[in-house]
Amino acid sequence: MVKPGQLRLRSPHGPGPLVLLSPVILTVVIAGLAYSTPPDMAFSRILPAAPALAAAMWPVLPTVLLGTVCFLLMIGLSLVFPGLGAWYTVAGIVAVTVAAAYGSHVRLQREQALFQVRLVADAAQKVVLSPMPRRFGGVEIEALYLAAAAEARIGGDFYEAVSTQYGVRLLIGDVRGKGLAAVGTAAAVVNSFREAAHDEPDLGGVARRLEASSTRYNASFPPDDLMERFTTAVLVEIPYGESRIRILNCGHPPPLLLSPGGLRVLNPSSPSPLLNLADLIGDCYSIDTFDFTADDQLLLYTDGVTEARDRTGAFFPLADWMSHRPPAQPRELLDGLHRDLLRFSNGGLDDDIAALAVCLRTDRPAPEHDKAR
Repeated sequence: MVKPGQLRLRSPHGPGPLVLLSPVILTVVIAGLAYSTPPDMAFSRILPAAPALAAAMWPVLPTVLLGTVCFLLMIGLSLVFPGLGAWYTVAGIVAVTVAAAYGSHVRLQREQALFQVRLVADAAQKVVLSPMPRRFGGVEIEALYLAAAAEARIGGDFYEAVSTQYGVRLLIGDVRGKGLAAVGTAAAVVNSFREAAHDEPDLGGVARRLEASSTRYNASFPPDDLMERFTTAVLVEIPYGESRIRILNCGHPPPLLLSPGGLRVLNPSSPSPLLNLADLIGDCYSIDTFDFTADDQLLLYTDGVTEARDRTGAFFPLADWMSHRPPAQPRELLDGLHRDLLRFSNGGLDDDIAALAVCLRTDRPAPEHDKAR
């Protein structure tokens, strides 16, 4: 079970006990058939398959031991059935066992290298994605992150939440593309937001700081790639003690707000430029204000949620799904989204997914720096 706020992966489960024992089971089955059937059926000739199978999941020493067992079984068969011509099979067992031991050694080296890469990816994940849950005064925030690749720990989707003198400020975004370049862009944007959110008095100033950081980072790539390197993002400001929120949307899927009166899609009144494209289309940012009262549920998400497909190719109906959700805590909302996304796509999600669930509570005091204002 994944603890609240931790990174969630779609990695497959490791092999079960029956799978790990399959080389032994195969050896027993082959030996039993070889001893109980006429020699001309020659089941013994497939004994080399057992150490070959073991190399795919066992360490070197157990693989060699199984090959030795197969060798001794073949010697025993040659004594029981003198005309079996077992020496060719014995030579095959020796050759396959040597090759299997080497293959097992190489596999273990690669697994160790992958483990080291994952340690580095874990460190990168902790730098880019803040641990959740977070509670700032009356604002409760939970996060969900699903990496697209089973071996990945982080991708191009990102989020952040900070408490400032202007209120709680949130960021969620999606870098076009995948790989290390996308992770680097995400890190540049998130790190810039962590500083700008405290310094800039309005969300437009924050967006300009994010644009500058993204542009500087992408300047190291060839000019031909710049049009392909952009980032969508949503900035949200929740002032303390007020029943409203401010949203600046830079080409990102619009947030959803579920209240007792129904579901609202918080579309921007006018478009704002995507990050890294302001030099081409201008840096005119539009900030919209919406009502946000106690026990309303705000959902921020990346396009991996709405672009999840079922077997027929239909997209996940996020707005319809949320409109039928009962009142719930942010953690419960994201747990339900995680579960239903996997069920809808039959576990076949092929894009990174990030989501933030936000709820306003009236039973929590505002932070001290806000009281001082």
